[in-house]
Amino acid sequence: MRLQSLRIIPTGPLAVLAIAAITLLLAACGGDSVRPTAASSQDTPTQTVATESPTQSSTGSGPPTAPATDAVAASPTLENQEPANAPTQSAISAQPAKTEESAFSGTVGGTVGDRAPEFAKIYNWINSEPLTMEELRGKVVLIDFWTYTCVNCIRTFPYLREWNEKYKDKGLAIIGVHTPEFDFEKVTENVIASTNDHNLTWPMAQDNDFGTWLAYSNRFWPAKYLIDTEGIVRYTHFGEGAYLDTEEQIRKLLEEVGVSLDDVEIGDASEPTADYRAYSSDRSIGLTRELYGGYQRNASSQGIYVAHERYYDGPSQTLNYADPGNHQNGFMYLQGPWTNGLEKLKHARETQDNSDYIGLKFFATSVNAVIDPEGGPPFDVQATIDGRPLTAEEAGADLILEDGRSFFIVDEARLFEVVALPEFGGHELKLSANSPDFAFFAFTFGAYAEGP
Repeated sequence: MRLQSLRIIPTGPLAVLAIAAITLLLAACGGDSVRPTAASSQDTPTQTVATESPTQSSTGSGPPTAPATDAVAASPTLENQEPANAPTQSAISAQPAKTEESAFSGTVGGTVGDRAPEFAKIYNWINSEPLTMEELRGKVVLIDFWTYTCVNCIRTFPYLREWNEKYKDKGLAIIGVHTPEFDFEKVTENVIASTNDHNLTWPMAQDNDFGTWLAYSNRFWPAKYLIDTEGIVRYTHFGEGAYLDTEEQIRKLLEEVGVSLDDVEIGDASEPTADYRAYSSDRSIGLTRELYGGYQRNASSQGIYVAHERYYDGPSQTLNYADPGNHQNGFMYLQGPWTNGLEKLKHARETQDNSDYIGLKFFATSVNAVIDPEGGPPFDVQATIDGRPLTAEEAGADLILEDGRSFFIVDEARLFEVVALPEFGGHELKLSANSPDFAFFAFTFGAYAEGP
């Protein structure tokens, strides 16, 4: 099992009722939680672990106790939203890989045995001139769906870089399909900056309108579709993990067409292992779920994300919040005036003393925050843990320790690595900024010894 290994597509305003109904049905039948199909005819693999599907909440109560049943990912709905208002969520385990030796199924799509669809509605190409699947015929093609603030995607980059280096001259073509979760991820310059920061040199298709995503009936970030030289989907994997399996499938398809790999060693079979405490069945001390700031996705079947009743009176309201204290794992607590936009929480005034903050109790090894400066000048976000500055042993890669403070500088819209603890544990975190441009989108959490 892997922790927080993938994200699933979004759900709409009716999803809370759907999730509740499905969860009650599963509890009554004694079944495991499953993933219903997306907005297509493609079946997704059964999942037997807790997953959180971000939805709009209609509840007006304070932070609820997490239900005893596993969460269920609801089918997406486009009511009151465009397809590109991308959903996301992490799961505790990657979806199982699918492979098949059989011939072409007679259909076009993303299921093993299908003919791979053409790239559709691509906004822009990065690192390449426009490509087509027809032009790529004769190569083994690995389609990688990702979005640049997705921590689950970021964790797969070292393996993608290794495969590209080892097999690009042997007939493998990796094609990244960047399908955005947030509006700022549609900006070409932002995607280019991410590809440069992470040294992602293969062709990238900007799928801003979800055209290619829907052609594959995809539901996950990250998602990998391995296509043979005849254009047939032969293998799929959703989420992190299965790196050795994926590489073995790459080699198999290359060797099928006579490529010699005698001079290319297969990768190390070892994979990162999450701390066992993250798997606790007690949700009050297990790995903290992914948390969203925006109203549109601000709940899951485990309950709301923001622990203030007034937040749910309606979107686009600026309210003055008071932190009630006594924090619970898996909820955010606000102090000061904040505006609850559809995608983000935004600080609603300029201050001088970092008096306004977002606080939470978390259980994890690492904490990451997705933040956008919204076109304003760069600003500092102060981070404290258990009421004090972080130490060098606790600081994430983006944190600066200076003059008795721990902070990071927000000068672009991206994921910031804030906390990197030496071991898994529970702590109180607060983020504060004096700037009114502080726009917060999401927290993600990890339980690995290294990395975000």
